[in-house]
Parts: sequence; C-alpha cells; structure tokens
Amino acid sequence: MGALTGIRVLDLSRVLAGPWCGQILADLGAEVIKVERPKTGDDTRMWGPPWMKNDQGENTREAAYYQSANRNKMSVAIDISTPEGQELVKALAADSDVVIENYKAGSLKKYGLDYDSLSAINPKLVYCSITGFGQTGPRAPEPGYDFIIQGMGGLMSVTGEKDDLPGGGPQKVGVAFADLTTGLYSTIAIQAALLNRHVTGLGQHIDMALLDVQVALLANQGMNYLASGKIPGRYGNAHANIVPYQVFRAADQDFIIACGNDKQFVALSAAIGLAHLAQDPRFMTNALRIQHRAEITDLLAKHFLTNTAKHWVDVIHAVKVPVGLINNLEQAFQEPQLQARDMLVEIPHPLKEKLTVIGSPMKLSRTPVEYRNPPPMLGEHTDQVLSQWVDEEKIQQLKQQGIIG
Repeated sequence: MGALTGIRVLDLSRVLAGPWCGQILADLGAEVIKVERPKTGDDTRMWGPPWMKNDQGENTREAAYYQSANRNKMSVAIDISTPEGQELVKALAADSDVVIENYKAGSLKKYGLDYDSLSAINPKLVYCSITGFGQTGPRAPEPGYDFIIQGMGGLMSVTGEKDDLPGGGPQKVGVAFADLTTGLYSTIAIQAALLNRHVTGLGQHIDMALLDVQVALLANQGMNYLASGKIPGRYGNAHANIVPYQVFRAADQDFIIACGNDKQFVALSAAIGLAHLAQDPRFMTNALRIQHRAEITDLLAKHFLTNTAKHWVDVIHAVKVPVGLINNLEQAFQEPQLQARDMLVEIPHPLKEKLTVIGSPMKLSRTPVEYRNPPPMLGEHTDQVLSQWVDEEKIQQLKQQGIIG
C-alpha cells in the first residue's frame, strides 16, 4: 500500500503543472483518473518527436513529453463540453477526494464543474485550481505559460550570463520551472487540505498560480532586493551571495566549485596550490571576496586552465570542498549513485515490453513508491472506470455519440 492508497484523484488538467501534481499523488499510491478529450487527449500527447519506440524500434504516437508526467494514472476520454460528459464527471467527482484542474479562471463554471458546483455535491472534495495568475486580480482571466511566467516573475532577470559577456542576456531555465514547481506546491497544498479534512470533515478550494509560485521561489534573490533596494543582475553560473561559487574552465572541460564558507576557501586555496590567496586581505572573508569578485575569479580562472577538470575535481574533493563535473543527460543517467537510488525504472507498456522512465525521488521506508502502470494510452481505461457508474449499454451509446472514447 502506498502512503495515499484509498485516495481518489480526478485529474482534469493537461500539459504539465497539473499532470505533474497528479503523477506525484499517483506515485504515492492515490488512484488518479485522468480525464482527456476524446480523439486528441492531453495536448502533450502530440508534442513529439521524440516518440516512444516500440519493441521493433519503430516510432509510436506516444510522445515522450506526455510520458514524463502521467505514469500510474488511468485515462478516461470524456467530452466535458457536452451535458452527458458533464454528468459523468460529476459522478466521478461525487466519489473522489481530490479534483485537479487547470482551465482558465471561471471557465468550468459554465459546465457545472467549478468548485462551488462540485463541492455542493461532495463537501469533502479538495479542489485544486492551477492557473497562470490565480482566481483573483486583474490578470486572472489570462492564460498562463511557463516561459512568460519565468520572464514576468523575475527569474530570467537573474538567470543567464551578464549582458557584457559572450552569450549574455536573460535565459529561461532548461525545463518548465514554473510549471514543475507549481505542481510540487500544489501537491503539498492538496496533502495539507486532506490532513485538515480529517479534523473538519470538509474539503476546500486551493487556488494555485504559476506567477505566485515563481515569485515565492526567488528566495534569497528576492530578499536581497527587499533588504537592499538594489535590483539583482545576472551572474551566469556564479552565485549572488557566495564567492567562489561558479563554473570554471579547466584545460579540457568545465567543472563546478561551490565553496560555501571561509574555512572551505582556505582548504580550496591550499588544495589547488594557491594557499596564499586565503591570506590576501582582499579575499580573507566571503564578504571581501564578493567585493573583489572580479579579481579572485580572474586569478582562479587562469590557474584552472593549467590542468584537467578531473585533476581539479580530485584534489578539491579530497579536502571536502564541494566540486563536480558537469554531466550531459547520458552521463547523468550513467551516474552510479543514481543507479543505486533506482532513479531509472522499467515499466511494461502495451506497445513496449520495457519502457524506461525516470523514477520518483521520494523514498518512504514503510509505504514506498510503486510503479504500477505506465503512462496510459488515450482512453485506455474508459470502460474500466466508467463501468463503476454506468452500465455497458450506456457506455456503448456514449461511445457512438462521441461523448466518450
């Protein structure tokens, strides 16, 4: 049994933030029923290539993007724009603990699938709405996109190389950061609401906004600005508050040093053969190193070009200063530590005997994550799920009408 076994989640969301939340809950044991549009399904089903290959090495029409966020779920294809489809979703919601949706604010009200409508049917329902800008405020009606949110929320202003250096300028994060972290915050909020329901017997509406989450995650950069009034800039791969804490180029490739305090700087300086740097009045404390960032960075950068990255990583690691190489994804997935932690797992798929997916990082001692099902094919579980509420004759009739698939 998983930690959330016995919890039923009705996932009306698509693309990433909502599905990511649903996948986490499913990994923890919840029964997650994903409702998709007949014929087309979740938008990300078509976001290929790359596509999953079958056992013959041929491309299927199962997009890798979709598969990243939908394992352990059941797919039910329902046209919620029809009255019959709406009644089916209401029946599912009446017997569910959680609803996740990421439609534009207020747009589900016309279908009778908004929080007020469904909580009237099921007062214990925890209903999580995920939007770009939330349910209130002047931008509430607008759609939200991760890329736009990374820009609006300030993240891109502190991500990327300095404008005056090659490749300088704002950069987005290499994955949909606002979407993924909103999925994580939504999972936390849902579990908190479920715990509260044990006390009160009542569910509640959770209002999650990508922009809110993005601003919350400005963390030290946000507080640096609030404390100083100084707008932070981009430091590339350097750190705003710690020096040296960045990428350096060795003779053959780049590597990372994350020197977090003055004691580590003394050890680092000795390990690389520049012990005198720790006694230099410009560099004796982190505050001084920040003040003289350009000088210390230039000295170190020139020195590291004299040997290989592996050499520097080995000698620095030996004195317990955080250091490491920069892996591409192939190298990352081959990392023995990840293999030991079961971060790549194989799940049987209807079109492939062994589908490799990225595992869950959650390691629970008594209720471990289980990989019960692969990311479902569109409508794979329509009959299985709806048969709990609708007889076979009605299911076939709804299929003929195109209301379910």
